[in-house]
Amino acid sequence: MKLVDHFQYGLNSPICLTWELTYACNLSCAHCLSSSGRRDPRELSTAEAKAVIDELQRMQVFYINIGGGEPTVRPDFWELLDYSIAHNVGVKFSTNGLKIDKKRAAQLAATDYVDIQISLDGATPEVNDYVRGPGSYDMAIRALENLAEAGFAQPKISVVMTRQNVDQLDEFKAIADKYGAQLRITRLRPSGRGADVWDELHPLPSQQKQMYDWLVDRGDQVLTGDSFFHLSAFGEALPGLNLCGAGRVVCLIDPVGDVYACPFAIHENFLAGNVRDEGGFQRVWESSDLFTELRQPQTGGACQSCMHYDACQGGCMAAKFFTGLPLDGPDPECVRGFGEQALAARGDDHVIPKSDVNHSRTKLGKKSPVLLQLSMGRPDAPSTGPRVSGRPDRACETSPLAGMGASDTDSGLRLPVAGS
Repeated sequence: MKLVDHFQYGLNSPICLTWELTYACNLSCAHCLSSSGRRDPRELSTAEAKAVIDELQRMQVFYINIGGGEPTVRPDFWELLDYSIAHNVGVKFSTNGLKIDKKRAAQLAATDYVDIQISLDGATPEVNDYVRGPGSYDMAIRALENLAEAGFAQPKISVVMTRQNVDQLDEFKAIADKYGAQLRITRLRPSGRGADVWDELHPLPSQQKQMYDWLVDRGDQVLTGDSFFHLSAFGEALPGLNLCGAGRVVCLIDPVGDVYACPFAIHENFLAGNVRDEGGFQRVWESSDLFTELRQPQTGGACQSCMHYDACQGGCMAAKFFTGLPLDGPDPECVRGFGEQALAARGDDHVIPKSDVNHSRTKLGKKSPVLLQLSMGRPDAPSTGPRVSGRPDRACETSPLAGMGASDTDSGLRLPVAGS
Protein backbone atom coordinates (compact mmCIF):
# COMPACT_ATOMS: atom_id res chain seq x y z
CA MET A 1 0.00 0.00 0.00
CA LYS A 2 1.31 3.46 -0.93
CA LEU A 3 1.77 6.10 1.75
CA VAL A 4 -1.04 8.20 0.29
CA ASP A 5 -3.38 5.21 0.66
CA HIS A 6 -2.71 5.15 4.40
CA PHE A 7 -3.69 8.82 4.54
CA GLN A 8 -6.95 8.14 2.67
CA TYR A 9 -8.09 5.70 5.35
CA GLY A 10 -7.06 7.89 8.27
CA LEU A 11 -4.26 7.86 10.82
CA ASN A 12 -4.15 7.29 14.57
CA SER A 13 -3.79 11.03 15.07
CA PRO A 14 -4.12 14.06 12.79
CA ILE A 15 -1.00 15.39 11.11
CA CYS A 16 -2.65 18.75 10.43
CA LEU A 17 -4.75 19.84 13.39
CA THR A 18 -6.03 23.42 13.35
CA TRP A 19 -7.17 24.89 16.65
CA GLU A 20 -8.98 28.20 16.68
CA LEU A 21 -8.48 29.51 20.21
CA THR A 22 -10.92 32.41 20.01
CA TYR A 23 -13.37 34.09 17.67
CA ALA A 24 -12.32 37.51 18.98
CA CYS A 25 -10.45 39.58 16.41
CA ASN A 26 -9.30 43.15 15.99
CA LEU A 27 -9.93 42.94 12.23
CA SER A 28 -13.04 42.24 10.16
CA CYS A 29 -11.61 40.57 7.07
CA ALA A 30 -14.17 40.26 4.27
CA HIS A 31 -13.24 36.65 3.54
CA CYS A 32 -12.88 35.35 7.11
CA LEU A 33 -13.54 31.59 7.12
CA SER A 34 -14.88 31.57 10.67
CA SER A 35 -16.78 34.88 10.54
CA SER A 36 -14.72 36.06 13.49
CA GLY A 37 -15.03 39.29 15.40
CA ARG A 38 -16.60 38.78 18.81
CA ARG A 39 -15.42 36.47 21.56
CA ASP A 40 -17.71 33.54 22.31
CA PRO A 41 -18.29 33.40 26.10
CA ARG A 42 -18.38 29.59 25.91
CA GLU A 43 -14.79 29.27 24.65
CA LEU A 44 -12.56 26.72 26.35
CA SER A 45 -11.00 27.86 29.61
CA THR A 46 -7.26 27.80 30.21
CA ALA A 47 -7.57 24.57 32.18
CA GLU A 48 -9.69 22.94 29.46
CA ALA A 49 -7.24 24.03 26.76
CA LYS A 50 -4.34 22.56 28.72
CA ALA A 51 -6.26 19.30 29.11
CA VAL A 52 -6.64 19.15 25.32
CA ILE A 53 -2.89 19.71 24.93
CA ASP A 54 -2.24 16.86 27.39
CA GLU A 55 -4.46 14.64 25.26
CA LEU A 56 -2.68 15.64 22.06
CA GLN A 57 0.65 14.81 23.68
CA ARG A 58 -0.63 11.32 24.58
CA MET A 59 -1.80 10.88 20.98
CA GLN A 60 1.66 11.95 19.76
CA VAL A 61 0.37 14.88 17.75
CA PHE A 62 3.57 16.50 16.50
CA TYR A 63 2.30 20.08 16.20
CA ILE A 64 -0.84 22.18 16.10
CA ASN A 65 -1.88 25.07 13.85
CA ILE A 66 -3.33 27.74 16.10
CA GLY A 67 -5.58 30.39 14.64
CA GLY A 68 -8.75 32.31 15.28
CA GLY A 69 -9.96 35.02 15.23
CA GLU A 70 -6.74 36.58 16.36
CA PRO A 71 -5.29 34.05 18.82
CA THR A 72 -2.87 36.46 20.50
CA VAL A 73 -5.70 38.51 22.00
CA ARG A 74 -6.52 35.68 24.40
CA PRO A 75 -4.86 36.69 27.68
CA ASP A 76 -3.59 33.13 28.16
CA PHE A 77 -2.25 32.70 24.62
CA TRP A 78 1.43 32.94 25.57
CA GLU A 79 0.84 30.67 28.57
CA LEU A 80 -0.79 28.06 26.35
CA LEU A 81 1.98 28.37 23.76
CA ASP A 82 4.64 27.70 26.43
CA TYR A 83 2.58 24.85 27.90
CA SER A 84 2.17 23.17 24.53
CA ILE A 85 5.87 23.35 23.70
CA ALA A 86 6.79 22.09 27.16
CA HIS A 87 4.55 19.08 26.48
CA ASN A 88 6.21 18.23 23.16
CA VAL A 89 3.47 19.62 20.97
CA GLY A 90 4.95 22.19 18.62
CA VAL A 91 3.00 25.31 17.75
CA LYS A 92 2.49 27.07 14.43
CA PHE A 93 0.26 30.07 14.91
CA SER A 94 -1.33 32.47 12.46
CA THR A 95 -1.60 36.14 13.37
CA ASN A 96 -2.31 39.48 11.77
CA GLY A 97 0.71 40.80 13.67
CA LEU A 98 -1.19 42.74 16.35
CA LYS A 99 0.94 41.58 19.29
CA ILE A 100 4.25 40.90 17.57
CA ASP A 101 6.18 43.85 18.98
CA LYS A 102 9.95 43.84 19.49
CA LYS A 103 9.71 42.20 22.91
CA ARG A 104 7.47 39.36 21.74
CA ALA A 105 9.56 38.88 18.61
CA ALA A 106 12.68 38.44 20.75
CA GLN A 107 10.83 35.98 22.99
CA LEU A 108 9.68 33.94 20.01
CA ALA A 109 13.14 33.94 18.44
CA ALA A 110 14.46 32.34 21.64
CA THR A 111 11.72 29.67 21.70
CA ASP A 112 12.09 26.26 20.06
CA TYR A 113 9.33 24.37 18.23
CA VAL A 114 7.32 27.46 17.34
CA ASP A 115 6.52 28.84 13.91
CA ILE A 116 4.62 31.97 12.93
CA GLN A 117 2.43 32.81 9.97
CA ILE A 118 1.78 36.49 9.31
CA SER A 119 -1.37 37.02 7.26
CA LEU A 120 -0.96 39.37 4.31
CA ASP A 121 -3.43 39.35 1.44
CA GLY A 122 -1.94 42.08 -0.70
CA ALA A 123 1.63 42.99 -1.58
CA THR A 124 0.56 46.64 -1.37
CA PRO A 125 -1.61 48.42 1.22
CA GLU A 126 -4.27 49.15 -1.41
CA VAL A 127 -4.87 45.48 -2.18
CA ASN A 128 -4.36 44.09 1.32
CA ASP A 129 -6.36 46.68 3.24
CA TYR A 130 -9.27 46.36 0.81
CA VAL A 131 -10.18 42.98 2.31
CA ARG A 132 -8.40 43.05 5.69
CA GLY A 133 -9.11 46.60 6.83
CA PRO A 134 -7.25 49.92 7.03
CA GLY A 135 -3.84 49.75 8.67
CA SER A 136 -3.59 45.96 8.49
CA TYR A 137 -0.81 46.00 5.86
CA ASP A 138 1.41 48.22 8.00
CA MET A 139 0.69 46.07 11.06
CA ALA A 140 1.76 42.88 9.25
CA ILE A 141 4.93 44.45 7.83
CA ARG A 142 5.85 45.83 11.25
CA ALA A 143 5.55 42.31 12.69
CA LEU A 144 7.81 40.95 9.93
CA GLU A 145 10.35 43.70 10.62
CA ASN A 146 10.35 42.90 14.34
CA LEU A 147 10.80 39.17 13.71
CA ALA A 148 13.65 39.79 11.26
CA GLU A 149 15.37 42.15 13.70
CA ALA A 150 15.05 39.56 16.49
CA GLY A 151 16.56 36.85 14.28
CA PHE A 152 13.47 34.64 14.11
CA ALA A 153 14.26 31.99 11.52
CA GLN A 154 12.00 31.89 8.47
CA PRO A 155 8.54 33.01 9.55
CA LYS A 156 5.77 32.40 7.02
CA ILE A 157 3.82 34.97 5.06
CA SER A 158 0.37 33.48 4.53
CA VAL A 159 -1.56 34.79 1.53
CA VAL A 160 -5.14 34.01 0.55
CA MET A 161 -5.17 34.22 -3.24
CA THR A 162 -7.81 36.57 -4.64
CA ARG A 163 -8.69 38.07 -7.97
CA GLN A 164 -6.85 41.24 -6.95
CA ASN A 165 -3.53 39.75 -5.81
CA VAL A 166 -2.75 37.01 -8.34
CA ASP A 167 -0.65 39.50 -10.30
CA GLN A 168 1.36 40.20 -7.14
CA LEU A 169 2.90 36.75 -6.67
CA ASP A 170 6.38 37.98 -7.56
CA GLU A 171 5.95 40.91 -5.19
CA PHE A 172 4.86 38.59 -2.36
CA LYS A 173 7.95 36.46 -2.97
CA ALA A 174 10.12 39.60 -2.86
CA ILE A 175 8.61 40.63 0.49
CA ALA A 176 9.27 37.14 1.86
CA ASP A 177 12.88 37.24 0.67
CA LYS A 178 13.38 40.72 2.15
CA TYR A 179 12.40 39.58 5.65
CA GLY A 180 13.93 36.10 5.52
CA ALA A 181 10.45 34.56 5.41
CA GLN A 182 8.85 31.76 3.43
CA LEU A 183 5.84 32.42 1.24
CA ARG A 184 2.71 30.33 1.82
CA ILE A 185 -0.28 30.76 -0.46
CA THR A 186 -3.71 29.35 0.24
CA ARG A 187 -6.98 29.13 -1.61
CA LEU A 188 -9.97 31.38 -1.03
CA ARG A 189 -12.89 29.26 0.11
CA PRO A 190 -16.57 30.26 0.09
CA SER A 191 -16.76 29.64 3.85
CA GLY A 192 -17.86 32.01 6.60
CA ARG A 193 -17.87 35.59 5.35
CA GLY A 194 -15.94 34.30 2.35
CA ALA A 195 -19.24 32.98 0.98
CA ASP A 196 -20.55 36.53 0.68
CA VAL A 197 -17.60 37.76 -1.36
CA TRP A 198 -16.79 34.58 -3.27
CA ASP A 199 -18.21 35.80 -6.58
CA GLU A 200 -16.24 39.03 -6.33
CA LEU A 201 -12.93 37.74 -4.99
CA HIS A 202 -12.22 34.22 -6.24
CA PRO A 203 -9.67 34.11 -9.08
CA LEU A 204 -10.87 33.98 -12.67
CA PRO A 205 -10.24 30.83 -14.76
CA SER A 206 -7.35 32.54 -16.54
CA GLN A 207 -5.86 33.44 -13.17
CA GLN A 208 -6.10 29.81 -12.04
CA LYS A 209 -3.83 28.91 -14.94
CA GLN A 210 -1.59 31.87 -14.07
CA MET A 211 -1.20 30.57 -10.51
CA TYR A 212 -0.49 27.06 -11.73
CA ASP A 213 2.20 28.23 -14.17
CA TRP A 214 3.79 30.39 -11.48
CA LEU A 215 3.87 27.51 -8.98
CA VAL A 216 5.44 25.18 -11.55
CA ASP A 217 8.04 27.77 -12.58
CA ARG A 218 8.82 29.50 -9.29
CA GLY A 219 7.04 27.66 -6.51
CA ASP A 220 9.68 25.13 -5.46
CA GLN A 221 10.18 26.91 -2.10
CA VAL A 222 6.58 28.11 -1.76
CA LEU A 223 4.18 26.33 0.59
CA THR A 224 0.62 25.66 -0.52
CA GLY A 225 -0.84 23.47 2.22
CA ASP A 226 -2.45 21.32 -0.48
CA SER A 227 -4.76 24.22 -1.30
CA PHE A 228 -4.33 23.92 -5.04
CA PHE A 229 -4.40 20.22 -5.87
CA HIS A 230 -7.40 20.94 -8.12
CA LEU A 231 -4.95 22.79 -10.39
CA SER A 232 -3.07 19.57 -11.07
CA ALA A 233 -5.55 18.85 -13.88
CA PHE A 234 -3.61 21.43 -15.92
CA GLY A 235 -0.86 18.84 -16.26
CA GLU A 236 1.96 18.30 -13.80
CA ALA A 237 0.88 17.39 -10.27
CA LEU A 238 1.84 20.02 -7.71
CA PRO A 239 3.87 18.98 -4.65
CA GLY A 240 1.92 17.75 -1.65
CA LEU A 241 -0.61 15.16 -0.60
CA ASN A 242 -2.99 16.15 -3.42
CA LEU A 243 -6.18 14.90 -1.85
CA CYS A 244 -8.82 16.11 0.59
CA GLY A 245 -7.59 15.16 4.05
CA ALA A 246 -10.80 16.10 5.89
CA GLY A 247 -11.36 13.71 8.80
CA ARG A 248 -8.49 11.55 7.59
CA VAL A 249 -5.38 13.54 8.47
CA VAL A 250 -6.97 16.97 8.98
CA CYS A 251 -9.48 18.41 11.43
CA LEU A 252 -10.40 21.57 13.33
CA ILE A 253 -11.07 22.31 17.00
CA ASP A 254 -13.00 25.56 17.34
CA PRO A 255 -12.97 27.95 20.34
CA VAL A 256 -15.86 26.20 22.11
CA GLY A 257 -14.34 22.75 21.60
CA ASP A 258 -16.40 21.60 18.62
CA VAL A 259 -14.44 19.30 16.31
CA TYR A 260 -15.00 19.69 12.56
CA ALA A 261 -13.67 17.54 9.74
CA CYS A 262 -12.07 20.50 8.00
CA PRO A 263 -11.03 24.06 8.95
CA PHE A 264 -12.87 25.30 5.87
CA ALA A 265 -16.13 23.45 6.58
CA ILE A 266 -17.55 24.96 9.75
CA HIS A 267 -21.08 23.64 9.40
CA GLU A 268 -23.18 21.19 11.38
CA ASN A 269 -22.88 18.66 8.54
CA PHE A 270 -19.18 18.36 9.27
CA LEU A 271 -19.36 18.51 13.08
CA ALA A 272 -17.97 15.30 14.57
CA GLY A 273 -18.23 16.02 18.30
CA ASN A 274 -16.82 18.17 21.09
CA VAL A 275 -13.69 17.85 23.21
CA ARG A 276 -15.87 18.38 26.31
CA ASP A 277 -17.78 15.18 25.55
CA GLU A 278 -16.93 11.92 27.24
CA GLY A 279 -13.72 10.50 25.79
CA GLY A 280 -12.52 13.94 24.72
CA PHE A 281 -10.83 14.68 21.43
CA GLN A 282 -9.38 11.18 21.07
CA ARG A 283 -12.79 9.53 21.02
CA VAL A 284 -14.01 12.01 18.41
CA TRP A 285 -10.97 11.43 16.20
CA GLU A 286 -10.95 7.65 16.52
CA SER A 287 -14.61 6.71 16.48
CA SER A 288 -17.00 9.51 15.48
CA ASP A 289 -19.55 8.46 12.87
CA LEU A 290 -18.56 11.33 10.58
CA PHE A 291 -14.85 10.58 10.55
CA THR A 292 -15.54 6.87 10.10
CA GLU A 293 -17.66 7.69 7.04
CA LEU A 294 -15.06 10.06 5.56
CA ARG A 295 -12.40 7.34 5.83
CA GLN A 296 -14.36 4.93 3.66
CA PRO A 297 -13.35 4.45 0.01
CA GLN A 298 -14.63 7.35 -2.07
CA THR A 299 -16.34 6.70 -5.39
CA GLY A 300 -15.41 9.96 -7.06
CA GLY A 301 -18.93 10.29 -8.44
CA ALA A 302 -19.27 12.06 -11.76
CA CYS A 303 -15.65 13.18 -11.65
CA GLN A 304 -14.20 9.68 -11.82
CA SER A 305 -14.89 9.47 -15.55
CA CYS A 306 -12.59 12.47 -16.08
CA MET A 307 -9.06 11.59 -17.19
CA HIS A 308 -7.69 14.06 -14.63
CA TYR A 309 -9.46 12.61 -11.59
CA ASP A 310 -6.36 10.88 -10.24
CA ALA A 311 -4.56 14.23 -10.25
CA CYS A 312 -7.21 16.48 -8.71
CA GLN A 313 -9.36 13.95 -6.76
CA GLY A 314 -12.45 16.05 -7.43
CA GLY A 315 -11.14 19.10 -5.61
CA CYS A 316 -12.14 20.72 -2.32
CA MET A 317 -15.05 19.37 -0.28
CA ALA A 318 -15.72 22.73 1.42
CA ALA A 319 -15.65 24.68 -1.84
CA LYS A 320 -18.24 22.33 -3.30
CA PHE A 321 -20.48 22.30 -0.24
CA PHE A 322 -20.63 26.07 0.26
CA THR A 323 -21.41 26.71 -3.40
CA GLY A 324 -24.26 24.21 -3.28
CA LEU A 325 -22.58 21.51 -5.39
CA PRO A 326 -22.67 17.79 -4.57
CA LEU A 327 -19.64 16.46 -2.72
CA ASP A 328 -19.09 13.78 -5.36
CA GLY A 329 -19.22 16.34 -8.17
CA PRO A 330 -16.70 18.77 -9.62
CA ASP A 331 -14.96 21.55 -7.73
CA PRO A 332 -16.53 24.96 -8.51
CA GLU A 333 -13.12 26.05 -9.82
CA CYS A 334 -12.55 22.87 -11.83
CA VAL A 335 -9.98 23.85 -14.44
CA ARG A 336 -11.79 21.79 -17.09
CA GLY A 337 -14.86 24.04 -16.70
CA PHE A 338 -17.13 21.34 -15.26
CA GLY A 339 -17.61 23.33 -12.04
CA GLU A 340 -18.83 26.36 -13.95
CA GLN A 341 -21.31 24.16 -15.78
CA ALA A 342 -22.55 22.68 -12.48
CA LEU A 343 -22.93 26.15 -10.96
CA ALA A 344 -24.85 27.39 -13.99
CA ALA A 345 -27.18 24.39 -13.78
CA ARG A 346 -28.37 25.27 -10.27
CA GLY A 347 -31.99 26.39 -10.23
CA ASP A 348 -33.16 29.71 -8.79
CA ASP A 349 -34.66 27.84 -5.85
CA HIS A 350 -31.42 25.95 -5.11
CA VAL A 351 -30.50 26.26 -1.43
CA ILE A 352 -26.84 27.06 -0.79
CA PRO A 353 -25.73 25.98 2.70
CA LYS A 354 -24.40 28.58 5.12
CA SER A 355 -22.63 28.10 8.42
CA ASP A 356 -24.65 28.85 11.53
CA VAL A 357 -21.45 29.97 13.27
CA ASN A 358 -21.14 33.74 12.97
CA HIS A 359 -19.30 36.05 15.35
CA SER A 360 -19.15 39.01 12.99
CA ARG A 361 -19.55 42.44 14.49
CA THR A 362 -22.64 43.35 12.47
CA LYS A 363 -25.96 41.57 12.38
CA LEU A 364 -26.30 39.97 8.96
CA GLY A 365 -29.55 39.11 7.26
CA LYS A 366 -29.74 36.49 4.57
CA LYS A 367 -28.72 38.95 1.86
CA SER A 368 -27.05 41.65 3.93
CA PRO A 369 -23.59 42.89 2.92
CA VAL A 370 -20.58 41.80 4.91
CA LEU A 371 -18.59 44.17 7.10
CA LEU A 372 -16.31 45.17 4.26
CA GLN A 373 -18.70 45.98 1.44
CA LEU A 374 -17.00 45.29 -1.87
CA SER A 375 -17.91 46.92 -5.16
CA MET A 376 -14.87 46.13 -7.22
CA GLY A 377 -15.88 46.70 -10.80
CA ARG A 378 -13.11 45.33 -12.94
CA PRO A 379 -10.24 43.41 -11.24
CA ASP A 380 -7.73 46.22 -11.71
CA ALA A 381 -10.01 49.00 -10.50
CA PRO A 382 -8.58 51.12 -7.67
CA SER A 383 -9.88 50.35 -4.22
CA THR A 384 -12.03 52.85 -2.40
CA GLY A 385 -11.30 51.03 0.84
CA PRO A 386 -13.60 49.06 3.12
CA ARG A 387 -16.59 50.66 4.69
CA VAL A 388 -18.84 49.48 7.47
CA SER A 389 -22.33 48.47 6.45
CA GLY A 390 -25.39 46.91 7.99
CA ARG A 391 -27.30 47.74 11.17
CA PRO A 392 -25.16 47.42 14.31
CA ASP A 393 -26.01 44.53 16.61
CA ARG A 394 -26.43 45.90 20.13
CA ALA A 395 -24.50 42.95 21.51
CA CYS A 396 -21.57 44.01 19.35
CA GLU A 397 -21.47 47.70 20.21
CA THR A 398 -18.51 47.18 22.52
CA SER A 399 -15.05 46.04 21.50
CA PRO A 400 -14.96 42.52 20.02
CA LEU A 401 -12.18 41.80 22.49
CA ALA A 402 -14.40 42.41 25.51
CA GLY A 403 -13.57 40.08 28.35
CA MET A 404 -10.04 39.50 27.11
CA GLY A 405 -8.30 41.65 29.71
CA ALA A 406 -7.19 45.24 29.32
CA SER A 407 -3.50 44.48 28.88
CA ASP A 408 -4.21 42.25 25.90
CA THR A 409 -6.63 44.54 24.10
CA ASP A 410 -4.56 47.69 24.22
CA SER A 411 -2.50 48.23 21.12
CA GLY A 412 -1.16 51.19 19.26
CA LEU A 413 -3.41 50.47 16.26
CA ARG A 414 -7.01 51.63 16.26
CA LEU A 415 -9.22 50.02 13.65
CA PRO A 416 -12.89 50.83 13.09
CA VAL A 417 -15.37 48.65 14.95
CA ALA A 418 -18.93 48.27 13.76
CA GLY A 419 -21.27 50.23 15.97
CA SER A 420 -18.54 52.34 17.55
